[in-house]
Amino acid sequence: MTIDEIREEIDRLDSELLRIFNERASLALKIGEIKKGLDLPVYDPAREKRIFTRMSAENAGPLDDQAIVRLFERVVDESRRLERIKTVGDH
Repeated sequence: MTIDEIREEIDRLDSELLRIFNERASLALKIGEIKKGLDLPVYDPAREKRIFTRMSAENAGPLDDQAIVRLFERVVDESRRLERIKTVGDH
């Protein structure tokens, strides 16, 4: 493979990641609505810990587990932020 071909594949994967991130965010918003209706807090540390543990366990590399946890911490943090914005915005 050439550098350009590899970059094209990276670009394709980036587009797929973008689609997946937004799909995940949409689902997080649905959960936020359910939590709001049940008067549950947005932040669920036990759930977040399970996500990080599962992702580390499923990680086959080459990224190490700490890198995977950092990436998912960011994804989860943005989902939580979005849930909070939606919850406050609906009042």
